[in-house]
Amino acid sequence: MSSSEGLQSLVDKQAISEQIYRYCRSVDRLDIPLGHAVWHPDGVADYGDVYCGDGRGVIDLICAQHQHTLYHSHQVSNILIELNGDRAGSESYVTANLRIQHGDALKQMTVWSRYIDTWSRRAGVWAIDKRIAVRDFDEIRDVVPLGKVASEGRRDHRDVSYTTLPASVV
Repeated sequence: MSSSEGLQSLVDKQAISEQIYRYCRSVDRLDIPLGHAVWHPDGVADYGDVYCGDGRGVIDLICAQHQHTLYHSHQVSNILIELNGDRAGSESYVTANLRIQHGDALKQMTVWSRYIDTWSRRAGVWAIDKRIAVRDFDEIRDVVPLGKVASEGRRDHRDVSYTTLPASVV
């Protein structure tokens, strides 16, 4: 591999990684346009018994479901990407934490999953062609807050992050 090919490989892997991060930001900030931009228009999402269909439709579903939670946060790690020209495959580990009020009890759901994604670069933009979400394990538990439950974070464009990253849609 030449140094220019190696550099292009790094650039492509970074572009794909940033799309994976944008996905998490979109569902945490309920930013549907940002989430849609992660998928090609004909992209497909397979989330098992939760959802199987149009990739952009899964963004709509997740954001609608997250409206009923108090807080949620997604973290991604262990991103592996294999490139093949304008096509790529990736595996990402994801942990999603969601807080809900269940009667008088505060509960936390945590889901550990992996995203197995097929990518393509079209018109210079990497986006998902197909995602298979594999749920490895999950839990729900009672939460005892450290103090008054108050978040400075917002789940929309009024979140402070949008002052620094106002237009992160590709």
